[in-house]
Amino acid sequence: MIKVQADSVNNRLLVRNVMTRVSPSDNLDNFRQLANSPGDRISVQNLRKSGRMTARERIHALIDSDSFVEIDAFVQHRSGDHNLHLHRPFGDGVVAGHGMLDGRRIVCFAQDYSIFEGTMGEMHAKKIAKIAEFAEKSQLPIVGIWDGDGQRAYEGVPALGATGELLDILVACSGRIPIISLVLGTVSGVSALAAGLSDFVILSSEHGQMFMRSPYFIPEVISGEIDEQTLGGAESHASRSGVACLVADDEHDAINIAAEILGYLPDHTLAESFNVNSGDPWDRRCKKLEKIVPSDSNKPYDMLEVIREVVDEQRFLELFPSYADNILVGFARLDGQSVGIVANQPKVLAGCLDIDASVKSARFIRTCDAFNIPVITFVDVPGFLPGTVQEWGGIIRHGAKMLYSYAEATIPKLTVVTRKAYGGAYLAMSCKHLGSDYNISWPTGELAVMGADGAVNIIHRRELEQSDNRFDTHSELVDEYRNKFGDPYVAAKNGWLDDVIEPADTRKMLIQALRPLKTKREWVPPKKHGNIPL
Repeated sequence: MIKVQADSVNNRLLVRNVMTRVSPSDNLDNFRQLANSPGDRISVQNLRKSGRMTARERIHALIDSDSFVEIDAFVQHRSGDHNLHLHRPFGDGVVAGHGMLDGRRIVCFAQDYSIFEGTMGEMHAKKIAKIAEFAEKSQLPIVGIWDGDGQRAYEGVPALGATGELLDILVACSGRIPIISLVLGTVSGVSALAAGLSDFVILSSEHGQMFMRSPYFIPEVISGEIDEQTLGGAESHASRSGVACLVADDEHDAINIAAEILGYLPDHTLAESFNVNSGDPWDRRCKKLEKIVPSDSNKPYDMLEVIREVVDEQRFLELFPSYADNILVGFARLDGQSVGIVANQPKVLAGCLDIDASVKSARFIRTCDAFNIPVITFVDVPGFLPGTVQEWGGIIRHGAKMLYSYAEATIPKLTVVTRKAYGGAYLAMSCKHLGSDYNISWPTGELAVMGADGAVNIIHRRELEQSDNRFDTHSELVDEYRNKFGDPYVAAKNGWLDDVIEPADTRKMLIQALRPLKTKREWVPPKKHGNIPL
């Protein structure tokens, strides 16, 4: 005799099947139907009214048509507390599996907000952990769609333990396979932590929110000083926290961004990224560069224009555009090969390195290194940003992260000095002394300990104090310093630059250097890992 709970939908279906003696195939069809529509009608309606898709709709929008293979569709939670035994929906609030994205196989999952508000219970977390482990073993990228209110509190410790297992496997995946997170709803607590372990986090502008703690525990929200969107919305995480690498207009845009990022990445750390044939000639001269960059080293310009002029088809996918915008990072292609770009932005803070810029670039360099993507560095940097805020905020430690990331990276590293390369910032921007493979400069390059004005004020301080005409003496000494150190040839004579080139030849010279470096291999001394100054 079969014992059932009268209020359980699944059990009612089981009773009906027994009484009507349906065939096993019909029984499977019935269960499959329940698994495909586990959320209650009102929750799904509310989801649609808010302008959001269901979990399955998001998966089907992400994956190529008819390619999705679902895993664990019939998983149910095991909790009997708080009357949860009366409601055991199939899937337990998450859809998971694998399929094709633009013709390449990926692993994916999507939280279902219509089931327990997407909260992470024991089986929910175990299901994501299982598909993540599958991705690691199969060496396939993961795209996760997050839309859940954190831990399922009424499941207690079992949910917490399963979440720990999930976080552990995500850490194991890190650096081995690409992980991309799409935050398309409110994501808080442990779900936010899990999403934050990804290589790239994309938030939708309207509904994407991330919180470590519920906004209702934040004093500023309670008092009405700020609202939830200001605290943890997409724009805040894109410009203030640096969590979001990009903000999407809507859910479809978020999916397109994820696909574009993935197009620059290999399937795993031992694979090569995909080459894309381009109609852009490899030896194309970049004649516009001489007009973009002013001869006066104190005048700003837009480094984005320089990058686009050099790369294939002028296509540059900038990441973190609203965060630490004194430095630029992103993906492009050279001769069809994926490359990472790191570049000072002279029109913001004169291109100085500060705390946020150092963290932003260090993170990106290490991501490129993990997936064997060469890094091209464009240098126009007067130094590290001075000030008490920077010093007390730990600019020494954060600046060291950037330097460490370049020195640690074993990928091909190519550097172009367009104008200034001063002091410690010159060292931090992929110099020859930190193992850069190919370093070139334009004739306008200045490689020095500091700018001429500052150097003269220090070196010739007493002479200036004793001078009858301080202004003329200062001008003469500045000119003397610039003639001696203010050009790239001193560095070239010492082997710190491989060449001095005309700006128009930048693209050709980079591609010529990049081609043999495709087979670059470096021996790394055995150790557990380095101790980057976090």
